[in-house]
This record gives sequence, C-alpha cells and structure tokens, in this order.
Amino acid sequence: MMAANETAPFYQKGAAALSFGMVFSRLACGIMTPAHFPVTLPDTPSTSVSDPNTPPLLLIVDDDPLIVDSLQYFLAKEFTIVSAASRSEVQDLLARQQRQPAAALIDLGLPPLPHRPDEGFALITDLLARLPDIRIVVLSGQNDAANARHARVLGAADFVAKPAEPRQLLVLLKQLLAVGATPPAAADAALIGNSPPMQKLRLQLRQYANAPFSVLIEGESGSGKELVANAIHHLSDRAARPWLALNCAAIAPSLVEPTLFGHAKGAFTGAGNVRTGYFEEAGEGTLFLDEIGELPLDLQPKLLRVLENGEYQRVGETQSRVSRARVIAATNRDLKKEVREGRFRADLYHRLSVFAVNVPPVRELGDDRLLLLDHFRGTFARQFKVTPFTLGDEARQRWLDYPFPGNVRELRNIVIRLTTKHPAVTIERAELDDELDGEVAGKSVEEPAGSNPSEEGKDRAAIPMTQVDFDALALAHLRNATTSHHGLGEFNLDRLLRQWERAYIGAAQQLTHGNLSQTAKLLGVNRTTLYNRMETLSRTDT
Repeated sequence: MMAANETAPFYQKGAAALSFGMVFSRLACGIMTPAHFPVTLPDTPSTSVSDPNTPPLLLIVDDDPLIVDSLQYFLAKEFTIVSAASRSEVQDLLARQQRQPAAALIDLGLPPLPHRPDEGFALITDLLARLPDIRIVVLSGQNDAANARHARVLGAADFVAKPAEPRQLLVLLKQLLAVGATPPAAADAALIGNSPPMQKLRLQLRQYANAPFSVLIEGESGSGKELVANAIHHLSDRAARPWLALNCAAIAPSLVEPTLFGHAKGAFTGAGNVRTGYFEEAGEGTLFLDEIGELPLDLQPKLLRVLENGEYQRVGETQSRVSRARVIAATNRDLKKEVREGRFRADLYHRLSVFAVNVPPVRELGDDRLLLLDHFRGTFARQFKVTPFTLGDEARQRWLDYPFPGNVRELRNIVIRLTTKHPAVTIERAELDDELDGEVAGKSVEEPAGSNPSEEGKDRAAIPMTQVDFDALALAHLRNATTSHHGLGEFNLDRLLRQWERAYIGAAQQLTHGNLSQTAKLLGVNRTTLYNRMETLSRTDT
C-alpha cells in the first residue's frame, strides 16, 4: 500500500508531496536502483499468450526528466516502464522491439514544439495506427478543454491535467487495461446496428465469408475494420483454424518480410535461429494484414506472388513453400489514388480487392449510435460493477447529432469515461459536452474543424498554380535576393525548400489536428514518406 505522502499530486510543491530531491537522494543512497528507470524496451519477444505474471508494459512520453523519474517511481511496482522524450524517440523504440506497450502516458507539449499540442496529437495518432489496442492517457499541463476534447477524439482514453495524484493514475490505468482484456474470441460476427449501411455490410460478409479469395476492407480510422475482418473469419468454414493479425505500420519496413515469410538462421544480423512467418503459422486459416497501404513497395511483388499461387520463400532460403491461408487486408487510405500516384502496385490492388468491403463511419449510422451506446454502456457497467448512466433528452439528441470523427473508437472511449464518472446518473447535455469535441460538431471529415476560411482568407492564401507563375515567382525571388545581398550568394535553395515543406506539413497538421494519416493524405504522400520528411526537418535548422 502507498504511503500517505505518495497519494499527493507529485507535481505539487509542499510538504505533502514527494519532492524530486527525495527521488534523487534515494537513488544516491541506493534505496532506488537504476532498475527503476529502464530507458529501452525489453528484448524479450512477445508471444501469442501473455504471461499473467509479467507486469504490463507502460510507455511514458515526456521531455521533462524529473516528471518521468517521478512517474517511474510511483508506477514501477505495477508496470514495466519505458520512456521517451519525443515522438521520434517513440518511433525508434517501437521499431526496434517486439514487445509493445499495453498503455501509454503522454504529454502533449513535446519537442520540437514543446509549447504547442501538435506533437502530442500526432503521437496519439501514430500510436493507435501501430497499436490499435493501446490505452492512451494524456497527462499534460496543456489542460485547455479544447485540447482535452481533441485528444479524446483522436483516440486517447482519457485526459488528466497536471498535477495528478499517483493513486488516481494507477487506478485509471488498471481500469483501462481491464477493459482491454476482453478475449479476441468475443469479437464474433454480431456487428451492432440496423441502419441500411450496416445491413449492406452484413449481407456482404455473408456473401464473401466462404469464398477462397482475398477481401479488402476500407474505412476510416477507428471504424472497426479489424472487427469486420474477424467477423468474416468467424462466419467462414475456416473459423476453427488459426486467425493471425499483423499491422503493417507497426513494424520497421526492414522487418516486414521476415515477419510475414519467416527467415533462415543467419539470414541477416540478429537472425540467430530459424523462424516461421505469419503465412506459415496461419496454416489454412486467415491472415489479416492491417494498414496494407503501408507495405513497402519493394515487398509488394512478393505478397502478390503468394496471392497468385501461394508460393513464398523464407528470407535466406531458396526453397519455395506454399501457403493456403486466406488473406484479408484493411486500409484507411485511398488505394486507387495510391495506385495512380505510383505508391501501390495496381496488380496487387486488384488481387487484394477481389471482394471489397467498405466499413461505414459512425456519422452515417443514424440511430445505430444509440444501439452502440446501449451495447458499450451495458458492457462497461457490468465490468465496473456499477449501475449504468442514462442520457437526458437534450443529451440524447446531442449524441445523435454528434458526428464522432473518431468513429467507434471515440464512441467507446466516451462511454468508458461516462460510466466511470457518472454511474447511475442521468447525464444532461452539459456533462456530455465535456466529453465531446465541440469544434467538430456538425462538420464532416472532409471539412476538418477550423478549416472554414472566409473568402478573404482564401484569396490571401492563394498561391500560383501554373508552372509559368512559379517560374515568375522564382525569378522575382532570386532577383530580390541578389539585389538585397549585393550578389554575395546569400540565397540557399535547400533552405527555401525546407521552409516551404515545413510550412505545408505544419498547415496540414493544423487542418487535420495532428492526424498523421489524414495529414499524409492531404499532402498526397504516404505516411512513411511523411515520417521521414518530418524527421529530416526536425534535425535541420530552418
């Protein structure tokens, strides 16, 4: 049990709070060892069945080392803790290791923009793209209500303002991880909803379930694409056979091939043993490839070969093997556009999309939003052993009017928070509004919040669109630079291009509120390219 002083807010000064000096004095005296402060992910590979005796892995992302040390001190007994100071450090950690965090505590204000929430918003999107089941709690001093609401829209489970009480964080994290402990088998074919889009979806699933061909599932982030894929598997005659899922965005590009196809001993540095791949382990079951749009271009012909004749080779071997697994792929990208722009192979697209399924966003489901509310409200009330809340008339109408830009993931998280905060209470509109992003109410995804400029603003933002106009602009710019600096060669093309690139990436992130997938789509590049460009810019002075 925690001592009394350990329940005080650990960012609050005063006698009742644990001082940072106490933390470091305990380190110096040997009471706390460096083992309390791991800084890299463990090397132990994850397995399909988690060890109940292994503490869950918790990721802490904050650029203040004192805050990180204090969080580790309070939470190390219940979690294996890893930490990072920036989004790029998180990307490096996740790319190197196989065991992934079950939960994350993140700050919004991260380098290189520590006084703005942009990096934190982008990190939420990144984490959920890689790890759809991770439970994210935003622990931030940027406790503006709009930031809190938008973090939840992006998929954060909750927002806790600094200072926070350690016991509150511990209870919250345990509760969120308990919610995530629903066995995969529970995700059966019982999709919720009676609206026309849901009836069409169910009909397609029944039609396609027993066909041997690939299925491509398209839909927005958080709309439930993996649940639909799982439903196809359970409806099919392969239901008793293996079901394997791989998120193509969750692993480093160099590891995708050995993960899918396996590798021989010594095939590459670190390949100390023979390893079977997902295609081999899936047997005659189903292999679900999420975020297929992130599959490296040079690997796409090898996946195409498996889809065409079932043949593949382990990395480092010449012997051909045969897979009989059925492939279901999913994406939130427009793959037809990716094909037109050369970022995805046309032949692979056509092989994957023999059957195509579109998962409708929540905003198109009408009264199904109330059915989803009833389902999750009952589920979490039973799990938390509380009486479920109800919605007053105005709150109920607000629920029906809200577009849920984060789709089912956002809706589910809202119900979790309402169940926790307001058990057995009739919630009125004011309480519900606290959990919603008011800026997006009534707006479509095609019109991001804050992206409704006036005509004057549009004119002011206009730029030359023809090559002739760009040529004239460049000539004027160079002539001005030469005149201003007396021909001393002060103009720098690389710097100018970086400034334009930084400005457009920043503008796209602002319009999409840090949603990296939507940012990449708006800029017409794939997410990997966007990652690389942002990394380059973050290391380069303007």
